[in-house]
Amino acid sequence: MILDAFRLVGSNALVTGSRTGLGAAMAIGLAEAGANVVIHGSQDTGIDKVCAAVCATGRKAVRAVADLADPKSAEELVSLTVAELGSIDILINNAGIIRRAPAADYPMRDWTDVLSINLDAVFRLSQLAGRRMIQQGRGKIINIASMLSFQGGALVPAYAASKGAVAQLTKALANEWASQGVNVNAIAPGYMETGNTAPLRADAARSRQILDRIPAGRWGIPEDLAGAAVFLASPASDYMHGHVLVVDGGWLSR
Repeated sequence: MILDAFRLVGSNALVTGSRTGLGAAMAIGLAEAGANVVIHGSQDTGIDKVCAAVCATGRKAVRAVADLADPKSAEELVSLTVAELGSIDILINNAGIIRRAPAADYPMRDWTDVLSINLDAVFRLSQLAGRRMIQQGRGKIINIASMLSFQGGALVPAYAASKGAVAQLTKALANEWASQGVNVNAIAPGYMETGNTAPLRADAARSRQILDRIPAGRWGIPEDLAGAAVFLASPASDYMHGHVLVVDGGWLSR
């Protein structure tokens, strides 16, 4: 049955940045499909709530607090996942930050901070999880890209650079690991109702401009990504490699 291809029973996942927003919705979606999930955040707030939602599906939840700006955190998270769940079969690199300022005045500290979490940590986590996935002959890595993987944006040069790089990293890893049973793909969310977009939604004029361009006529919500995440994490996507799946309400088609 085709629905069986979307089931994740017996799979173990790590979802970074999953205490709120997009990460929380994707983590809960994976659990509803049958996966055990490590719920990660840079702070405690919200983790227990998401863990409870995962446990309510009958799956195991593991809490993890780690600052991805710390180079040691990637190894700690992957090791924790394997120690607590037995394997790492799914990795969703969702954690990310954004800093806004005109490019001419953009602080180098902000540039370094954004690239450290949005790109460096994504590569290191993928590298460490990928090694284990290659050894076991299977695995799914899902990176969270952005509309700014395709467009330049404004006032967010570091974020745009990082998300463009995430799309290219996804393809590079897929080229190397597809033949070894590891799928590396990405999801590019459109304009979603999250903390990162709060300043845009608070600006009535800018929010109106954005809505006017979205054919679906609304901002996305975190739950809109759950189906895409389950698909890319499941056997249903076994022949997809290096793809950036856009979930944007039609934004890029406008």
